[in-house]
Amino acid sequence: MNFFTVTLPLGMVNFINQASRALMAIIGPAVALEFGLSASDLGLLAASLFVAYAAAQLPVGVALDRYGPRRIQTASTLIAAAGFATCALADGTIMLALGRFLTGLGVASSLIGLIKAHSTWYPKERVAALTGIGVFIGGMGGMLATVPVQALLPAIGWRGAFWLLAVLATVIAMWIWRAVPPSPKCPAERKLWQDIREFGPIYRNPRFVALVPAIIVLNALHFTYQGLWVGPWLRDVAGMGDALRAAVLLCYALGVMFGNLIAGQAASRLQMRGQSPMMVPVAAMFLMLVLQAVLAFAPPANTIAVTLLWVAFAFAGSTSSAAYAAVSGGFPPQLAGRVSTAVNATMLVLTFVMQTAIGAVLDIFPRTASGGWDTRGYAWAMAATIILQVLVMVWMWHRTRLLRALAPAP
Repeated sequence: MNFFTVTLPLGMVNFINQASRALMAIIGPAVALEFGLSASDLGLLAASLFVAYAAAQLPVGVALDRYGPRRIQTASTLIAAAGFATCALADGTIMLALGRFLTGLGVASSLIGLIKAHSTWYPKERVAALTGIGVFIGGMGGMLATVPVQALLPAIGWRGAFWLLAVLATVIAMWIWRAVPPSPKCPAERKLWQDIREFGPIYRNPRFVALVPAIIVLNALHFTYQGLWVGPWLRDVAGMGDALRAAVLLCYALGVMFGNLIAGQAASRLQMRGQSPMMVPVAAMFLMLVLQAVLAFAPPANTIAVTLLWVAFAFAGSTSSAAYAAVSGGFPPQLAGRVSTAVNATMLVLTFVMQTAIGAVLDIFPRTASGGWDTRGYAWAMAATIILQVLVMVWMWHRTRLLRALAPAP
């Protein structure tokens, strides 16, 4: 196995995943104006992708463990292509939401497919590093959906952007089918209900219970803002126009790319030295708290300072991919797909709630004369997520102390 037959083609599924999420931050304001959407409506529309993403997690985890990344990722990417085409043809919000829902189904296996493939064909200590590289590749999709798309919008419109993604997803599906090797077959005597039943012990596992709540809040914050609200924040709080906002979102995508790459490498190095790879996301959690406090209560007026804050926000949030690999490493390799989907499903439910709740908070305050949302709404919404993050970090600290206290003496 090598980089060009596993990591690169499967990493391209993350490319379209990142592009599909970052795109709404660029086109969201235009879509809201065209269809007359409130903040709650826009949040619900963007979050429809995450509803499908969450609903598909557990079935996709079982399918990856039974049939392997080659077959599942090919089919999933074609579903994403159909979702993009539906969005491009949408004549109203219902059809647009359906397209986003199909897209969510299609990209649901993007990260866990990478983790499953790396867990199958590489040593455990290399999984975090290789996954970080794969998600780094995916981050380029987030870049594509910023300045390049903003530059093309006058010529192709937001519908044209969806058509481009539909064609790209189809090409990637064909590439995966030709390049990625088949996985070892699931034992013939093993029944589907036996695979599904193993989710219960995963969710009850003390390691899962201790670590996952804090991980999912970190990742959900990143998904929530990258998927929609960072674009409106830059318009309404920082007062940026379309071109400048796209430039900042491009920098945000760079933060995602390097966050995944550096976090994966750091986690693998820690693991090789016998230390916990969770040290990386834990440090990122503290950084995220500081960044949210500044953005909520003292947002700078300087464009460079605002850009650096959001790049750091993206960097911190994207380190959670290393945490996924760390959690999966505590389970047998044959469960890697289901463990990752169990984490992802929980996180995506929270992302849906966060994205919709922020819209509801913004709607509490009157719209501005330009059609944007009041800056007080953004501050209150971020204050609520700060409280949530503090609570889950206290939970993680308490549960991990308990686990150490109950561990048998060496």
